[in-house]
Amino acid sequence: MRRDLPYALSGLALGVLLLGNAALAPDAAPVRALDVVLVLVMAAAVAVCRRYPVVALLAVAAAMLALHVRVHSGVSAAFPVLGAVYVAAWRGHRSAAALASVVFLGGFLARDISVAPAGRPGQLIVERTALLLGWFVAANVAGLVARQRRAYLEQVEQRAVDAERTREEMALRRAGEERLRIARDLHDSLTHSISVIKVQAGIAVHLARKHGEEPSAALLAIQEAGGAAMRELRATLDVLRSPSDGDRVGLGRVGELAERTRAAGVPVQVTVTGQRRDLPAEVDQAGYRVVQEALTNVARHAGSATAQIHVEYAPVELTVSVTDDGQASPVRPVTPGVGLRGMRERVTGLGGTLHAAARDAGGFAVRARFPLDDGPA
Repeated sequence: MRRDLPYALSGLALGVLLLGNAALAPDAAPVRALDVVLVLVMAAAVAVCRRYPVVALLAVAAAMLALHVRVHSGVSAAFPVLGAVYVAAWRGHRSAAALASVVFLGGFLARDISVAPAGRPGQLIVERTALLLGWFVAANVAGLVARQRRAYLEQVEQRAVDAERTREEMALRRAGEERLRIARDLHDSLTHSISVIKVQAGIAVHLARKHGEEPSAALLAIQEAGGAAMRELRATLDVLRSPSDGDRVGLGRVGELAERTRAAGVPVQVTVTGQRRDLPAEVDQAGYRVVQEALTNVARHAGSATAQIHVEYAPVELTVSVTDDGQASPVRPVTPGVGLRGMRERVTGLGGTLHAAARDAGGFAVRARFPLDDGPA
């Protein structure tokens, strides 16, 4: 209705103009009730010409031609027809607009000739008809130009949408190709080496038991770690080869990490406080990776040490910390390596914070905090 309001106001304005011109023109006939009805029909048709351009054009042309024949209101009767012709051409009804223009001009000229006084020169009639012909040609051309411009703008917008979609598809395809390349590189560089380690550890365990000896805890830890590494590597490769998330690890498997670390000779204690809850997959996996990397650093750098894992569930926050009583000291700052940088990137990428530093009492502490904005599940 708001889009039709300008047309309705234009119809009323044209109606007032027509009635005023008919009342003031010296050669116009008196305005009667039927003439007012014709003006109202024109105004109503102009009001709906956006939605029904052909019907409105026919109604306006017929009403104005009848008004001109009855009242002889002059060129003002052509103004509503010009507007309706423009709208019809703009909406794509070129034939209807051209036909209505020709019919109205023919009727207008015939009326002028029939009522022209004997002493009135024909040049005035020809000039006025030529003027109206130019206006109608301009209205038709303007409508066609407006339609072509709208079609061009729609085509430009569609091209922009298609280009954006093409860019997104290309980006997704390149991301998929990059995932496949990384998967191939990981498979070629890591799978063989881990498989050799696992097989060799398994052979050593088998030979030790064959000779009646109990395999060492370190050897069993190597065998278990090799198997776990193979499983995680396969899951990672599956994720890289497909958009799905695959079988994600999470804090529910921290106990397995602790068992493997104990088998490697590092005592580990696990403490969980707060009410356990379902976590977002990214937070759950990031917490597991922080614990995994921290325990790896304990086994590699802490020497003879004991590790403590603490997982704290809070309504709006998850805290994961791993501390040890190893050889680290605040006097000798620890240079962050790839593992610490990777942990920090994981945590900060999820809006959390990571603190990793030597403890005043000796040893090292890693503490990660993850925001949980959705509250308790």
